[in-house]
Amino acid sequence: MSEDHNHGPAGHAGHDHTAGASTARLGIALGLTSAFLIAELVGAYWFGSLALLSDAAHMFTDAAALAIALVAVRIGQKQADKQRTYGYRRFEILAAAFNAVLLFMVAGYVLYEGVARFFHPQPVESIGMLAVASAGLVINLIAMRVLAGGKEASLNMKGAYLEVWADMLGSLGVIAAAVAIWLTGKTWIDPVVAIAIGLWVLPRTWTLLRDTTHILLQGVPRSIDLDAVRAAILSVEGVLGVHELHVWTVAGDDISLTAHVAISDGADAQSMLAAIATMLDDRFAIHHSTIQIETEPCEVAAELHS
Repeated sequence: MSEDHNHGPAGHAGHDHTAGASTARLGIALGLTSAFLIAELVGAYWFGSLALLSDAAHMFTDAAALAIALVAVRIGQKQADKQRTYGYRRFEILAAAFNAVLLFMVAGYVLYEGVARFFHPQPVESIGMLAVASAGLVINLIAMRVLAGGKEASLNMKGAYLEVWADMLGSLGVIAAAVAIWLTGKTWIDPVVAIAIGLWVLPRTWTLLRDTTHILLQGVPRSIDLDAVRAAILSVEGVLGVHELHVWTVAGDDISLTAHVAISDGADAQSMLAAIATMLDDRFAIHHSTIQIETEPCEVAAELHS
């Protein structure tokens, strides 16, 4: 019985570089969002706009979510210890899941308020509303640009990006509503736009929550076909069976595999380990694999051959 541990190029140094970039991006976005939150609260009070106050509440959730994401990245950079041998990177997934829940709550609030305002229209000073919302749109677009570079590498960053993206849609909605109200005087336009924004955000929020939950449940990464991995290992000359096959990810941008592999008598265990690890790296981008070689397959292997 022997083991192989294959640590490919997706090492800790690469993560440190990515995490450092994420910290800088999140810090800039948080600063922009927090500054405009204050401006929007002042504008809501000055112009007596409930719509702006509602958007400010959404902006507050953005700032909170960005702060949580920033803390998550910094905690994720902590080294593994005796209690947490995988380190703290999973905290980023927890933060992304929390952001998704927060987005659901905000979208629900927007839908509720939209319906309420449809039946009880609120007066709005459209010109002031338009000016503040336009400034918010500019801030959101800048923050989105800053965060866009890291959203594909981290679900935590993706969650933060979606928060700002949702608020950008909110700014567009407020601008459209302000212009329409100014031109027509019909205040029911405001709740219609609010409801449309809520319905637009919900499916994307569900996708983020689904992906983070899948990772927290140790699910097989969606880019991996487990049957294909099993077949590929079985195709290596000298392999008789594969069982206890597990594939998962810690933080969404890494893939780990463990397996028990039964080999034929006389096969060289070290050569087999090297061949399997290389194949997993080349074909499936699985850079971290732990494989236990068995020359005498256990009974479950014969039953499952899986």
